[in-house]
Amino acid sequence: MAHIVLFHSVLGLRSAEHLAAERLRSAGHEVTTPDLFAGETASTIDAGFQLLDQIGWSTLLDRARKSLADLPADTVLSGLSMGTQVAADLWPERPETAAVVLLHAAPELPTPVRRGIKVQLHAADPDEFAPQERVESLQQEAEKHGVNLEVFRYSGAGHFYTDPELPDHDPAAAEQTWQRVLAFLG
Repeated sequence: MAHIVLFHSVLGLRSAEHLAAERLRSAGHEVTTPDLFAGETASTIDAGFQLLDQIGWSTLLDRARKSLADLPADTVLSGLSMGTQVAADLWPERPETAAVVLLHAAPELPTPVRRGIKVQLHAADPDEFAPQERVESLQQEAEKHGVNLEVFRYSGAGHFYTDPELPDHDPAAAEQTWQRVLAFLG
């Protein structure tokens, strides 16, 4: 069993995150889903970025840090889309992080990170938030810093393909993603 924190997308904490958390809990994991937007949600990516601009990245990260305050040092960091950047930004502050799961976006590898840490990236192919050159850069940096990175691309899936409420939803890719994540967290 792992303790997992799941940071939401730029759309806010919605049913997609709650469904993901329930799936992880059903496998025996403890999951925290912090609401970094304090109850606000957006119906489009553009509206989500406007909301993010109003809140500010610094405030968002402060809220994320507070959500981790009472969690074990080895909590798995995970995020959906924008949440991957939240996880990446906090990762260096949590050197005992057990693993990292990145869904729907490829952030830059932060430094310093512990050698040997396991990381999974799941993204559509193509995906504007996980362009091939960024994924390749992440792979190169992971190799350079001794990070055990697995990358899974889902050809033809939409950006947020795990969210059953969005047009991007791809049930087969979503199921394969969750099977891989659960095996990874084992």
